[in-house]
Amino acid sequence: MTQGTEAAVAFRGTVKTFGAVRAVDGIDLDIAPGETVALLGRNGAGKSTTISLLLGLNEPDAGTVRLFGVAPSDAVRAGRVGAMLQEARAVPRITVRELVAFVAGRYPAPLPVTEALELAGITELAGRRVDRLSGGQTQRVRFAVALAGNPALIVLDEPTAALDVAARHAFWASMRGYARRGHTVLFSTHHLEEADAFADRILVVDRGRIIADGTGEQLRRAAGGSLVAVDLAGRDREGLSLLPGVRSAEVRGGRALLRTDDSDATVIALAELGAIRGLEVAPASLDDAFLALTSRVPEAV
Repeated sequence: MTQGTEAAVAFRGTVKTFGAVRAVDGIDLDIAPGETVALLGRNGAGKSTTISLLLGLNEPDAGTVRLFGVAPSDAVRAGRVGAMLQEARAVPRITVRELVAFVAGRYPAPLPVTEALELAGITELAGRRVDRLSGGQTQRVRFAVALAGNPALIVLDEPTAALDVAARHAFWASMRGYARRGHTVLFSTHHLEEADAFADRILVVDRGRIIADGTGEQLRRAAGGSLVAVDLAGRDREGLSLLPGVRSAEVRGGRALLRTDDSDATVIALAELGAIRGLEVAPASLDDAFLALTSRVPEAV
């Protein structure tokens, strides 16, 4: 973040507990204005609690949360934050335009309704009743509602859950249009390919902590940049993890799977051992990186 620029989102030593469960465990985080950030984590990792603290729906037990330098509740009231959460019910007997106009009217400087509809890609649905739309259409209406206040920051909690492929592509096209205006986007998702494709930066949360923070490529490198697979063909399995560059080694049947930071050095060493039958080299996927990061034993505090 540029020196002197106020963070769009700032967590400082933030803690939230529910009984014996430490759902958010001392998070420190800055998100700069204009960033698009994905939040990844297993179920129960602390994503939803983090989002609820960010939106002022819960208060931290320790530490602070600030949006543009003020408390989340103040930022929300000022219309600087829009949110699209997982749980929502369709409003009966009201059109899409009426709903978006009603929500826009609650904010001090709202986005023009026609502009919100256009950004969400639902102009043609303006006269339709909200309770008679498909799941994908309803999700995009919820996006228009989140945009209605003309927020500088929008928070999307699993925005494409239960959408088909076409609806997901349409949604992300709308989101990119919003982000291109210089706004800040924070979204959680279980679709890792979405995080890789649409986020400038990916945060991985596990056990209430941020355990990784970077681009998709940086996360893949952090978890082991490449995967080298080779047939063992009766060769000794011992010592595979000691080969140059190898971070971890796994044997499945008669095949060795080596996660390596330097695939060239690993392959050269295998060649010197005469062990290159059935050789395959592939970059680690974000799925590989996510599984590797979230399966590590946490360090003692």
